[in-house]
Order: sequence, then structure tokens, then C-alpha cells
Amino acid sequence: MFKYCLYKIGLFFLHRLPSAWFYKLAAFIADVQHLFSFRDRRAIQNNLKIICPPGADIPFLTREVFRNFGRYLIEFFQMKEMADETFIKNKVKISGIEHLREALDYGKGGIVLTAHIGNWELGAVLLSVMGYPIMAVALPHKERPVNDLFNAQRESKGVEVIPTNVALRRCIQQLRNNRFIALVADRDFGQSGVVMDFFGRKAMIPKGAALFAIKTGAPIIPTFLTRNNDGTFDMECRELIYPPQEDPSMIKEESVLKVMRQYISVIESKIREYPEQWLTFREFCAK
Repeated sequence: MFKYCLYKIGLFFLHRLPSAWFYKLAAFIADVQHLFSFRDRRAIQNNLKIICPPGADIPFLTREVFRNFGRYLIEFFQMKEMADETFIKNKVKISGIEHLREALDYGKGGIVLTAHIGNWELGAVLLSVMGYPIMAVALPHKERPVNDLFNAQRESKGVEVIPTNVALRRCIQQLRNNRFIALVADRDFGQSGVVMDFFGRKAMIPKGAALFAIKTGAPIIPTFLTRNNDGTFDMECRELIYPPQEDPSMIKEESVLKVMRQYISVIESKIREYPEQWLTFREFCAK
């Protein structure tokens, strides 16, 4: 309940501050967190040392991760007001949108796959505003009022939110209705994933996208919304990853791993391109 009150207070002030102050507030809060959150700072630094090439400015990139997380939060709580067709026209450069249409033409729905990079939440909302029916699978917050508050932001622009614990049947039905589901695939929050090579290290990777694809025949569309220094965004939809055609009642482990390797490779390339926008505060290597 304490976190819920903090979020509500934050929303109250966000709606009353001039828009130019939003990101200044985010930067200030992020710098404070960067200063005092030793564990988070160490985890980010260790991740960046693996991801980035030799000679990269790890301390600078670490601070930028914190600041980008602050920007992400500000935008998350402003989505109801900011995410509309005018925002897309003026602030978002879109590439590869034809891949979403290709998925719909294929007739089996599509799995919009992303990572905790840029602003993945805003990305799903923008797709909904653009007329693509989308259902997002989200890990429920342990505090019900906080969970309801977060889902209200996501659903304000038509994104249907399904908690992970009841997602299986609903997602399959969504795909069979030739609609989209959205999944984040760079971090497994439970123990149902698969340990795979990720940036040359062993990491637990979610397998849900591969299973849904093979079970329903739906293609996977890797999609990312990353930010630019001038306050604009780039939305990129990559080429479709089609699953192997096989009996969905007898899914082979090697088929799942093959699909996973394809989308993990895409995620790795995007994170290497924008390491300061990969907003994960835990070391990704499997222990």
C-alpha cells in the first residue's frame, strides 16, 4: 500500500508540472538512485562489462541506464495523455510495420516479441493506437492496488493485460482470432525458462514465445521502441520468425531451442546497439 500511495502522489504532481520538468525530475530521481543503490549499480556494471566492447565507458553507461529508467517511468505514467496519433506522427519514426501486416495476412496472429529496452510499455500502447489489437502478458505486482494502477495505464489505450499465471489459454485464443500478443523475452521471472547462451554466458531465457509459436503456427515479430537524444523514438519491427510446422501436441525440445536461438540473436543485437537503454537491474548470468 505504501508503494501505491507513492505512485498516486507521483501521478498527482506529474499532471500539474509543466511538461519540460518531467525529464528533469526523472534525471534527478535517477541520479539519487544511482548514488545510493549500490547493488543495482554493481549489477548493471557487471552486465555492461559483458555486453560492451573493450574501452567502453562503463561508469557513464551505468548512470545512463538509471536515467533512462527514470525517463521510462515518467513516460509510463504519462501514456494516457501523450500516446495518440499526433504523438506518433511527430515523435516516432517507424520501420518494418509491413511485417505486422504480413503476420495478419498469414492468418494465425502474431507474437510481438521485445525486451526490457527503450520503452517497451509505450511501444505496445503505440501499436494499439495504430490499430493493431494487442494483448500484453505481464507479471502481476504482489500488491493488488499497485498492480491495478499499472494495468490501468496499460489499458488506457486499448492494450489488454493478462497476468502470467493465466496467460496460456487466453493467449492461444487471441492468436487463433488472428490478433497479437506481446511478450518480453530477455529475462525469466520464474524457473520455467531454459538456460541458454546469452552474450556468451549462461542465462535463464523465457521459452513462452517459442511454445506459443509452435503450438499455434503464429510467427514472431521482434519489435523494439528505442529513444533518441532529441526526445523522439524509433520503432523497429524486424522480419518474421516462422515456427517449424509440426504436431502441436508433440512439441520437440530441439524445435523450441531453434526458435529461441533465432529471437535471442535479435535481442542480443539490439541490446548491443543500445546498452544504456537495457533496463535490467539484476545480473543476467544464471547462477
